[in-house]
Amino acid sequence: MTANSPFPDDFLWGASTAAYQIEGAADEGGRGPSIWDTFSATPGKTRDGDTGAVACDHYHRWREDFAIAADLGLKAYRMSVSWARLQPTGRGDLNPVAVAFYREQLADLRDRGIRSAVTLYHWDLPQVLEDEGGWPERATAERFADYAGRTAAALGDLVDEWIPINEAWCAAFLGYHAGVHAPGRTDRVAALRAAHHLNVGHGLAVAAIRNAVPGAKVGSAVIMTDIEAATDKPADVEAARLSDGGGNRLFLDPLFRGSYPEDMLRHFAPTGAFDAVLPGDMESIAAPLDFVGVNHYHRFIVEADPTDTHLGNRSLPPVNPVTGFGWEINPDSLRRVLERLSAEYTDLPIYITENGASFEDAVGPDGSVEDDDRVAYLDGYLKAAGEAIGKGANLRGYFVWSLLDNFEWGEGYSKRFGIVRVDYATQQRTLKRSAHWYRDVIAANGANLA
Repeated sequence: MTANSPFPDDFLWGASTAAYQIEGAADEGGRGPSIWDTFSATPGKTRDGDTGAVACDHYHRWREDFAIAADLGLKAYRMSVSWARLQPTGRGDLNPVAVAFYREQLADLRDRGIRSAVTLYHWDLPQVLEDEGGWPERATAERFADYAGRTAAALGDLVDEWIPINEAWCAAFLGYHAGVHAPGRTDRVAALRAAHHLNVGHGLAVAAIRNAVPGAKVGSAVIMTDIEAATDKPADVEAARLSDGGGNRLFLDPLFRGSYPEDMLRHFAPTGAFDAVLPGDMESIAAPLDFVGVNHYHRFIVEADPTDTHLGNRSLPPVNPVTGFGWEINPDSLRRVLERLSAEYTDLPIYITENGASFEDAVGPDGSVEDDDRVAYLDGYLKAAGEAIGKGANLRGYFVWSLLDNFEWGEGYSKRFGIVRVDYATQQRTLKRSAHWYRDVIAANGANLA
């Protein structure tokens, strides 16, 4: 251990990005349309009609971005590869232009001594597969497994860690139930079936990756929310239990216990959605992993709401200060989810694969961005991560979200999460104060946290 630091000496300090949010070049290199191209081009679906067609132009500027990553001292970089770029029709041979593009990136990271963590699906489903039914259909999970195996075979010699699917909860429920993410459907049963098939897709992909690359390191990226009951009234306690079940346990239990929670199966039984579970599914989903990735942003305080037909609850307004997204700042929530994961589910190495905050980020007269609010946020959450290690959590790394300001899904370019500012008009990159601060944290292995 570094003196005065709770973090192990080999702690992986990293940053995360996602292909659709940064790459741009939507019509270049043989890339096909994804559900996010379709969704964001539909009037009224995103803030100001923003799309990821150009985004950060990372497709053409990745060398500059990787030079910044190296300058910051990043030990690891989590990126996603675009399914729509690698396999434009969702089936068949990979696009050789895309394979060459990603191989060049991965080789550059390796040359810089930066470990690569590659996510295969960060929500950019090829549109043709959505036209055929999307994630509510088992065929999509099967197509995903084929894509995973082909991609692992093409890139596996350059990839250090694999993550099949990012935040299955978001892909299922924001995309197919709430309709605020692509593909924008509002069908509860479809969302529940999508949740199962995303879980199946994960399991099938784990097998496909390992078949293509024996010895590959494969994990997950599960969003974990800290959920509390508003009061100790039985109705509120029940509401919190259901909220936790639908948001956390519906994905954690299959991964680590090989089954869906009984209370969730009972709750959703009237929908018939889990008739989609076939023999062998749960064993596939629970394939042993090498690590578990946790994305954490939220604490929700919930109370019973009989008018909510999904999980019978509603979230109360935050009680603490909030980020630019209106999300509560509560570092202790990160400590709690890390301790819970270690105590209740797994002793696997844990990586925080996403954590960060959007703020207004005013640009000073000299062009600098003194994002003290983000520095304070990251300082608090990293100290909480250190406390979790002290309480026994097997935490091995932290990936800040995000390296760059980027296309923030339905919010377009109105929310900035990056520690590096992107001027979208000029594509100029500017290190914010938080980037300089993070460089110092990495250099000190966290010993300098306030």
